[in-house]
Amino acid sequence: QVQLVESGGGLVQAGGSLRLSCAASGRTFSRYAMGWFRQAPGKEREFVAAISVSGPSTYYADSVKGRFTISRDNAKNTVWLQMSNLSPDDTGVYYCAADYGITGVASRPGDYDYWGQGTQVTVSS
Repeated sequence: QVQLVESGGGLVQAGGSLRLSCAASGRTFSRYAMGWFRQAPGKEREFVAAISVSGPSTYYADSVKGRFTISRDNAKNTVWLQMSNLSPDDTGVYYCAADYGITGVASRPGDYDYWGQGTQVTVSS
């Protein structure tokens, strides 16, 4: 089992940057593929980015490709989401998620086993 705690959200102007962190508990973090999702008010949770267990494989939603970067450090039990050139459309609660036992990456919320509580990102125009 793993527990996830996100941090780094906040209010930023359009065009700005934020770096989200997700700290995981437990000694098996390196066995989990990790993902970031977001949910805007009145909308369904949507996939943002994912990274494989050791980090060589990453996958991004088209809407964030080229602007967001996912990375991880298994020694620190942490995954990050670097977000640049933010727009108001990026506003929402950002969730970190862990998917046990896959070798690649996953983009469906149902693929993930554990979720954090989320961190709010608000981008003003």
